[in-house]
Amino acid sequence: MYKSIIKPILFKKDPEAAHHFTFSWIKRIFNLPVAKSSIKSIFNYENPVLEREVFGLKFKNPVGLAAGFDKDAKLIDEMAMLGFGFIEIGTLTPRPQEGNPLPRLFRLPKDKALINRMGFNNGGVEEAVKRLKKRNSSVLIGGNIGKNKVTSNEDAVLDYLYCLEVLHPYVDYFVVNVSSPNTPNLRELQEKEPLKKLLSAVKNANTKKSKPKPILLKIAPDLTVGQLDDIIDIVLETKIDGVIATNTTIDRNQLKSPKALIENIGAGGVSGKVLSKRSTDVIKYLSIQSNQAFPIIGVGGIFTAKDAIEKLEAGASLVQIYTGMIYEGPGIVKRIKKGLAEYLEKQPK
Repeated sequence: MYKSIIKPILFKKDPEAAHHFTFSWIKRIFNLPVAKSSIKSIFNYENPVLEREVFGLKFKNPVGLAAGFDKDAKLIDEMAMLGFGFIEIGTLTPRPQEGNPLPRLFRLPKDKALINRMGFNNGGVEEAVKRLKKRNSSVLIGGNIGKNKVTSNEDAVLDYLYCLEVLHPYVDYFVVNVSSPNTPNLRELQEKEPLKKLLSAVKNANTKKSKPKPILLKIAPDLTVGQLDDIIDIVLETKIDGVIATNTTIDRNQLKSPKALIENIGAGGVSGKVLSKRSTDVIKYLSIQSNQAFPIIGVGGIFTAKDAIEKLEAGASLVQIYTGMIYEGPGIVKRIKKGLAEYLEKQPK
């Protein structure tokens, strides 16, 4: 039904307009008393073999919703009804910001990809907290945090610490995002010394809490081998809890869409199928070179159970989807979980 009816309608709209349209309809339909039980029965699938404990948290399944889809925590309960094992909100910044000028989200159907240059558009961390206080589901929540565009890299740590402080009681883990290509100079914070300083400050502030939360780092797929080695050293030195690999890529070389179309779109990070191999390669490198010293959440180009299995076999403990859901529909969560369960049940005990 999604591919034959809903997707063609949505794909006729501007991508960001379609996103807001989808949000409004999900909010309406999913909260109809008659619909709730039907939606859960259609989309939900759980199996004990999918359960796992990662960085001290118990996940009912390893399939999560990646950051960027529900930036402002507006659809936590509704997305939980689709069967996600965890949901990552954000990227959230201390103060609200509009993000980059429109248009800033583009589809590349030939590549099953998206290009975005959203620029951390969000209503601010305090508005998200108001919604988190009202949520009803018990799904695990990750808080993806960043800096405001107007904040210099020299003062960036203050933005991350502010988000940590405000969000801390309401999320289950944190993600330090320094890898978006859409905030000017943000990726400079991935360099060794600035990153070590930032993560140490976040880790220290978190440790002082009565109940510290896991701290993860989200990295770009475009890092060199030397930079990945630095990431491993920094994670081990700062003793943060894990890595999310990867964010969107600025590499356009693998795209099959017309070059003129891509050039006309302009700047932005690419997500989708084109990212699958690179993100898997990064996961594998981090896992092998660190001797599996820390958990990795794999994200990038996951459209099928086979894609998710590749991430797990490369060394990921959990996976996240976003662009795959845009192209494949909400049933993707159940299909991936069923495929994973079949795969895991065949593994030697």
